[in-house]
Amino acid sequence: FQKSLNETFGADKYSEARKEVLTNMFSRPMQMALYFCTGVLEDETLFRHYALNVPFYTHFTSPIRRYADVIVHRLLSASLGASPPIKMDKEAIQKQADHCNDRKMASKRVQELSTDLFFSIFVRVRA
Repeated sequence: FQKSLNETFGADKYSEARKEVLTNMFSRPMQMALYFCTGVLEDETLFRHYALNVPFYTHFTSPIRRYADVIVHRLLSASLGASPPIKMDKEAIQKQADHCNDRKMASKRVQELSTDLFFSIFVRVRA
């Protein structure tokens, strides 16, 4: 699929922009990952990562990037005994996870609308 897409992008000054926009549009149907507190979910099958086919999965990046990553780092550090426990109950952690999910979804929606606008202008100019 990727090979056939690369052949259609062309080699003009807009080829990279077309590639980025179309790749983004094709990946939209994929389900986004959600943050959640494991303590509020009773069904452990919800902890799995579908694409990696692993039963338990967590993901985080550098804690300077996103608040959700700061929370994960603090929880991991506390669970390993490297720092004191976090003074938040599981409901408060889930509330923070819900807020992070809401902000992530809003950001993704703005990105999609921006891509749609770019693509519309691109089609109009090229037509």
